[in-house]
Amino acid sequence: MDAGPVRLDLRLVPAALTSWAVTAAGILWHVTGLVATALAAVAVTAVAGWFGDVRRGADGDRRAIRAGVVVVAVVGATYSIAIGLRVDELGRHPITARYGTVAAVVVTPSESPRVLGGNRAMFRGSLAMVDGHEVTGRVVVFTSAIAVADLSAGQPAGFRARIGRPTRRDLSVAVLSASGQMARGQASPIQRAAHGIRRGFAEDSRQVLPADRAAMLPALVLGDTSSVSSRTTAEFRASGLTHLTAVSGANVTIVCGAVLLSAGLVGPRVAVALAAVVLVAFVVVVQPSASVLRAAVMGGITLLALVSHRRRQAIPALAASVLVLMAASPELAVDVGFALSVSATAALVVLAPHWSRRLVGRGWPKPLADAVSVAIAAQLVTAPLVAGIAGRFSVVAVAANLAAAAVIPPITVIGTAAAALGALWPAGAQLLIRFTGPELWWLLRVAHWAAAVPGAWLPVPSGLLGVVVVAVSGIVGTLAWRWRPVRIVVCGAAICLLAWTVSGLSGWHDTIGE
Repeated sequence: MDAGPVRLDLRLVPAALTSWAVTAAGILWHVTGLVATALAAVAVTAVAGWFGDVRRGADGDRRAIRAGVVVVAVVGATYSIAIGLRVDELGRHPITARYGTVAAVVVTPSESPRVLGGNRAMFRGSLAMVDGHEVTGRVVVFTSAIAVADLSAGQPAGFRARIGRPTRRDLSVAVLSASGQMARGQASPIQRAAHGIRRGFAEDSRQVLPADRAAMLPALVLGDTSSVSSRTTAEFRASGLTHLTAVSGANVTIVCGAVLLSAGLVGPRVAVALAAVVLVAFVVVVQPSASVLRAAVMGGITLLALVSHRRRQAIPALAASVLVLMAASPELAVDVGFALSVSATAALVVLAPHWSRRLVGRGWPKPLADAVSVAIAAQLVTAPLVAGIAGRFSVVAVAANLAAAAVIPPITVIGTAAAALGALWPAGAQLLIRFTGPELWWLLRVAHWAAAVPGAWLPVPSGLLGVVVVAVSGIVGTLAWRWRPVRIVVCGAAICLLAWTVSGLSGWHDTIGE
């Protein structure tokens, strides 16, 4: 953590935001959106530069402002051309002539299938062949859960499917509704090994842990939610803990950070090299889908900020990563998970350290100040997006995340070590898994208790309106928190809510005893 206030290096931020906005506009609104967004980015940059120049009360560096506007214009034009060509190519894709027909296809999954309920499952993948002809493109496949049982990422699957138009604008070329049996090929040796580790870890967990904890451990460590019950899923959603069951930058930071702790024994350079190797292995085992690669990049940036103790380096790294990811995987521009990762990472390296210093200055213990600042900062910036997706706002999310914060690192580190050890020594892996039992029990209880709080979540409009409503409310609440009467009212309301909740403890005890 920085010793004092740091002037952040924001020079790459306008270019990064421009690349993101232009790419998203090109995917959603095509040429009209491209032109309007690129012009708006240039105008906003010019106005922001002029406003900053006026605030400094001097002539400032006009050349720097003009250079910034030129850079934004060049980035906007470059990314506009790139995404425009990509969208145009998508519209002329040969599979568009096959919409509404049935064909024999071969698809290579980029992720393990997800069960949707009602014996239905879906997965994303890369199209390889259509009726014996080589055809490429990203597709979404819907099929029966039985047909894709034990299908792994990277394992080609051949089947007959009805070809439909994409239901979302995310650069997919088609939606395939599969029918009949699937003929399966072989994944690469590395992908087969990764699938074996995932399957073995889930089996080892079932052998030594109760059912609810055995289902939750692979979800927390590897993002495998296939065995998590609908009840647990609902409780995690209501308590604002759903993000823990998706591989995120936090997983990467915890795992690599644990490796970096060995620097005192092997030296910093060797520790960094080991962390890089572990990061690559972690991505392969978890499955290198777009979301996992995104998490690896964002986690690496957070780790950079923590290791270097220089937030000034983290923002340029974050902006540069956005620029690279928009060029390499433009579909991330319309991926809400990507927006959540970027915003949460920015909050952790910009807002949380500043707020933590203020709390320490008021006499708070530093570990507690760090934990509270991280939980509130992450919740503040991600709540609008979550509300827009789910149409709900979790009132207890900050408290639930604080209560769960202490057990997440040991679950992640021990669980990851057990997953790696399972292929070589199953008994040793099962012994490690046993040590996660108490932590998993606590996490499940926190989710249950938080979800049982009266008014644990509030309904809000979904979509853009919900994003705006929650964002404005968060900004107003943050500004109002400076006033002592507001803090007194909020604390009083929290105490009343706590008393109301505690009055139902007998029901909780009955649940725990089941």
